[in-house]
Amino acid sequence: MSDTGRSTGLPSPVPQSGRMFSTSRKVRLGDVTPKGRLRLDATARYLQDIATDDSLDGNYSEPHSWVVRRTEMWVTAFPKYLDEIALTTWCGALGSHWAERRTQIRCGGVVAIEAAALWVRVDFKTMKPVALAKDLVELLSSATNGRKISSRLEIGKNLPNLNADDATVKDWPIRFSDMDAVGHLNNAAYWEVLEEYLGANSGKRAPLHATIEHHGAVDPGDKVRIVTQNLDGRVILRHVLEDDEVAAVTQLILG
Repeated sequence: MSDTGRSTGLPSPVPQSGRMFSTSRKVRLGDVTPKGRLRLDATARYLQDIATDDSLDGNYSEPHSWVVRRTEMWVTAFPKYLDEIALTTWCGALGSHWAERRTQIRCGGVVAIEAAALWVRVDFKTMKPVALAKDLVELLSSATNGRKISSRLEIGKNLPNLNADDATVKDWPIRFSDMDAVGHLNNAAYWEVLEEYLGANSGKRAPLHATIEHHGAVDPGDKVRIVTQNLDGRVILRHVLEDDEVAAVTQLILG
């Protein structure tokens, strides 16, 4: 990502200095497709888990008061069932009320997946952004090399009308198990829509670059439809609520 928060290519390599956190895990049966490759929604859970582990290990003030605004994944190759993977995470850039978390996933000694997620610190009582504390900035900035990042969302701009002739629409039931402790649709659940698209379109696999931007929350009882459009080398999938409010925009670029 560039300093303005716009995607320009793969994230930077793991920094040579500054705060980083690493862990490892096996790819388990509940994380894979019927053919045994790691799913994107399971990968998103891995990103959540290491973010939590890092914030607890680093003794972040209010470690749980963060929500995701955007997540990008660059998949070179998918790990498979029972593969041992190594994950490393660090802060790639800072803003006034948010931070970019980068995560690298290695499998067999090779980088398989890289991710960049924009996390906004919030007051959970009001769900409004909260400025980053000075001690937190000092801790996180050690790996950023001074990079700053904007919270602007980009891929949701200038998209075709939801009711365009080339759009396909599918109802998307929200399950109780998709909700998290905050009471909203969990970040990882949004990636299930992209997995359904990949599963229905055989041959569409890695390498790929996928991004999800969150424009609003999906709450229990909401009726959601997925609007899918193919646009000049990319696929756009939108989580749309009853009043045509777009809750999330997903972009997939293959190759």
